[in-house]
Amino acid sequence: MKQVQAKYFLWAAALCLASIFVLLYYFFFTSFSQHNETQYVYIDNDDTPDSVFCKLEPIATVHGRMALSTMLRHTCYADNMHTGRYAIEPSASTVSVFRQLKNGRQQPMMLTIPESRTMDRLAAQLSQRLMLDSATIATALADPEFTASYGYDTATIACMFVPNTYEVYWDLSIEQLMNRMQKEHDAFWQGDRNAKAQAIGLTPNEVCTLASIIDEETANTAEKPMVAGMYLNRLKQQMPLQADPTVKFALKQFELRRIYHNMLTFDSPYNTYRYAGLPPGPIKIASVKGIDAVLNRVEHTYLYMCAKEDFSGTHNFATTYQEHLQNAARYSKALNDRGIK
Repeated sequence: MKQVQAKYFLWAAALCLASIFVLLYYFFFTSFSQHNETQYVYIDNDDTPDSVFCKLEPIATVHGRMALSTMLRHTCYADNMHTGRYAIEPSASTVSVFRQLKNGRQQPMMLTIPESRTMDRLAAQLSQRLMLDSATIATALADPEFTASYGYDTATIACMFVPNTYEVYWDLSIEQLMNRMQKEHDAFWQGDRNAKAQAIGLTPNEVCTLASIIDEETANTAEKPMVAGMYLNRLKQQMPLQADPTVKFALKQFELRRIYHNMLTFDSPYNTYRYAGLPPGPIKIASVKGIDAVLNRVEHTYLYMCAKEDFSGTHNFATTYQEHLQNAARYSKALNDRGIK
């Protein structure tokens, strides 16, 4: 009888242990996510274990939430928190998700540098994609000492940003961001581009500055080398560029569709009607197409250009001022006919 009882208790104990193992496996080692696609969670400097749980709660299954809550509260996670962007794969277990967070194994992301018109706007756009807040980015880009440490001033720092797409970590610091941008800038200008800039007597910063004006003059990629050739002709003859986009930049009125004579006297080093040569720096982050248009400009004798009266986004070019006045008169009439002020 005692042997039967002993066997009964052994079987009961084994069954209990098996049940416990099954439950532990179910809670901790089965899929944490209730979704069929990868989900992302962002952990920043202000997060606590409780806030991390709140961010993961909508992703998790019921048992996953219970297991994660236990692990967050009863481990040393609070002392080993890492910021970052974490990918929660559909098949990942609660234990693997927890280890991922605890060890800081974050997922990189693709960051596209926008062709922003101002550094404040760039800061705002980048802050929407990164952990960095806009004030931190804007303050750094407006700091002469900070920009000088990278070889720029606050007017030319825009030249450092090449508007391509890069793989970065969401929680990178402002220094890490700038170091990466400097590395990408240097790689972009190696070889042919640097040689072509030297051949036309411009530095990379000057190429970017001229390219930024061309970008604002025309959205027609095929026309950009033509416009570049015209502006380079004016620079060679020491003529003012007289580029309308620089007046808009000086006035900070980017929405203007028409430039009036009284605007041309606005006192700003960016006003190329008032000051000859290139402005102090770009009037936007120059596009790659704009930069390459300057480096591969079309050689011609044109010195003037005016938007076409058909509003096609392209321009009429002229060699003489008299021809230009005729082109300008047609465009002005077209504006008046459409009531554009």
